[in-house]
Amino acid sequence: PLQHIIVFKNSHKNLESSSSKSMYQPSHNLICYISGKNLLNVCKLMFKVSRTENNDSLFQNDGILDCLLDVFSGPDPLGNIDALLYCMGTIKFLSGNMALLKNLLNKGLVETLVQLTKQINDANKESDTYFSSSGHLLVQVTATLRNLADLPQSRSRFLSTGALLELCVVLEQHINDKDVCTNVARIFSKLSVYNDCCCALSECSSCYQLFLVILQRHRKKQDIVVRVVFTLGNMTAKNNVAREEFYKLEHSVDTLLSVFQIYHELDIKAKSTLQKMQRKREMDECKNQKPSEVGDVLIKLMRVIANLSIHTEIGSALALNQDCMDLLIKVLECTSVDECEELMINAAATINNLSYYQVKNSAVGAKQLHIAELMMKKLLLCNNMDAILEAARVFGNISRSKEIRDFIVQKNVDRFMITLLDAKHQDVCFSACGVLINLTVDKSKRTILKQDGGIKKLIDCLRDFGPIDWQLASLVCKTLWNYSEKITSAVLCFGEKETNELLELLSAYLDEEIALDPAKSGTDEGLVEFHRACWESEFVPVAQQLLHRIQCHHTHLEALPFPTQ
Repeated sequence: PLQHIIVFKNSHKNLESSSSKSMYQPSHNLICYISGKNLLNVCKLMFKVSRTENNDSLFQNDGILDCLLDVFSGPDPLGNIDALLYCMGTIKFLSGNMALLKNLLNKGLVETLVQLTKQINDANKESDTYFSSSGHLLVQVTATLRNLADLPQSRSRFLSTGALLELCVVLEQHINDKDVCTNVARIFSKLSVYNDCCCALSECSSCYQLFLVILQRHRKKQDIVVRVVFTLGNMTAKNNVAREEFYKLEHSVDTLLSVFQIYHELDIKAKSTLQKMQRKREMDECKNQKPSEVGDVLIKLMRVIANLSIHTEIGSALALNQDCMDLLIKVLECTSVDECEELMINAAATINNLSYYQVKNSAVGAKQLHIAELMMKKLLLCNNMDAILEAARVFGNISRSKEIRDFIVQKNVDRFMITLLDAKHQDVCFSACGVLINLTVDKSKRTILKQDGGIKKLIDCLRDFGPIDWQLASLVCKTLWNYSEKITSAVLCFGEKETNELLELLSAYLDEEIALDPAKSGTDEGLVEFHRACWESEFVPVAQQLLHRIQCHHTHLEALPFPTQ
């Protein structure tokens, strides 16, 4: 029976010794001290038994798991690497069982495997004697670590053992091994969703070059690429150093765009095939599909580009990259929100980040009219609020251009922005307000706020969101300030009811006790100082001026409009 086999590798204890005799008490299983070929045969047997999921219950015995782990504890575990390979394969199969996986974790499996990985890495640095066989062994080791990474309680162990650094060494030594690269990429993608692990990985300086090499050598291996770009997206989401480290590598952007081009072409082919298969089906059956595997690569690639562009210098440089902009535009042209909303939203979000930078010879500026048309037709007029929000954000950036402001009025996009003020959604109102403030820079376009109750809706936004978002409140005030530049009568300019409401709101919001009352703002304790800073620096200056102008509504005040956002 399996539970009667307990292995002690390379043991030379005398079975006649008092210690071994004590183990032959009735309460203990039969103990076999074996090594060499016998160890190999037993490991093979264990491996064969473990391959069948129904046999998992046979391994519930703690003694068996302990002895499997003991195989790795010898002074020279690589001395019998074939036995080690079968033993590792057994543990890999068992790690697919959640109950056994948790048990193995508690028995120190992460620590054991990281130590083994370090021994393999060190041995490979000194000699290539074990290189080929250690590659097979590392496939099993990394596959097991991949399963362990699924357990939240394993994270601290990955961090305390230096696992991430050792896995980077594994990648460096086995960069051409697809299976090893896939497993390590999966480990990193699982762990990098957690801030502590993501920060630790970002501090492994070698990982950036390794990820770049993987994208260059395995660019057509989708299962590797999607996990590497997902990990890079996590690393660059909040870390400026990570953005710099990756961007400064030679050919980093060219590699990303090359992979982008490959998967965009694959996506087009996949859509063409799908359309042929679905010609006889109703269109509604195809709506709101989850992204395809190819589309998933594109989504995660665009996220990396968008995150990199948050860095001011990198973003300014990427805004000049025509190839990048062309690919983003192609995604918008070839897809619809109904087909894949996440793909469209990520494309728009990336364009939004790049359009923030006003640089000479900007690729965004060169295509801004076409971008505006795509935003309107593909996103702004759909029934998806997330897509509408991203389109509004893009319009908020590109409407700094007079050409786009003219387009907005010609195509009635301005009316749509005023309608969005009714959304009762903080981010949507903020983005719509950003477009409107830019429109009011043009004196000829200020009257648009009179249509569709624009003034009333702006005041509603001020009332609803002022105490919780002073940046939005500031935008509303700046818009009304630009609109009222040539005021002669507050009532004629805003309306009687609106004027009274503005006077009441502005007076209240300029009162520190009312404006910063935690009960009204709902501000988290950690954001109190930020909330106060926004009120003092962004809202108060413009609100005071607007209040003074309204109070002196019969006095013409010469003032320049606030600059565009």
